[in-house]
Parts: sequence; C-alpha cells; structure tokens
Amino acid sequence: MALQDTLMRLYRWLRLDSYRRIFGAVRERSGSLSATEAFSADVIHLLGTPTLSQFAACIGISQPNATYKVNSLVQKGYVNKCVSESDRREIRLETGEKYDRYFQRDSQSLRRAIDALRAEYSEQEIAAAGRVINSLLRHMEEEEQTNDRPV
Repeated sequence: MALQDTLMRLYRWLRLDSYRRIFGAVRERSGSLSATEAFSADVIHLLGTPTLSQFAACIGISQPNATYKVNSLVQKGYVNKCVSESDRREIRLETGEKYDRYFQRDSQSLRRAIDALRAEYSEQEIAAAGRVINSLLRHMEEEEQTNDRPV
C-alpha cells in the first residue's frame, strides 16, 4: 500500500474518532452543547490558546459571530478567557476542566495501538517513524502558511 493511501486511512480514522467523541459528547443532557458549540470548543482546544481573531479566522467566520460562540462557551463553563501575560490587552481562549471531562480528550484506542507498536517494533524503528511523521507535519504546516490559512 502506498504511503499516501496509508496516511489517508490514518487521517480518516482520526477524523472519525474525533467525530465519535464530539457527537458522543453532544447527547441530550443537562448543560449539553450543540454540535456547533462542541466543534467550536474542540477547535479552540486544538489551536492551543488562540485569540478570538485567530479562532474566527481558522473557522472562517466573522469576529461578531466568533464572539457570540465564545461567550456562549464561556457562560457554559467550557472555555475560559485569559489575559495574555505578554500583552495585557490581548485575550486568549483556552478550554478548561469541564471541556476535558465532557470530551474525554485522549483517544484510548489510539493510545493502546501506539503501545502495541512498542511491542512490535524496535525503539529505532519507532523513532524513525516519528521523524518521518514530524517531517510530514512540518511540510503540511509550511504549506498551510504559504496558502495563508490559519493553523
């Protein structure tokens, strides 16, 4: 199987796993998030600690729309607004404990699969695979910056 085919299978698996977690978290219950809110919270988490502008640019929405979504997530306790240490005028967004509990952040099946690899391959082989994946990610991030799309 070609490298591209293998990577596409992995990509599809990771996307489906993410969707399973998000839609599993959206189930009807008190304090539940809408699908849009759940995806918004997940994007904020994936971006690290973005500004409101970075969040809006990443998902391609207006600043007022992003403000509305973020304020809803803040009100429900899934996202926190934090004043930047380096620039007190800048507000950073971050997910908190309620997000972590709601989404059960880590993919247990992926972690188990990686643990199984350690029994199947040598540390040198795993390190080489890690270097290849890191290089692939670097090239993808460079391409993203070249296309002027937010990461």
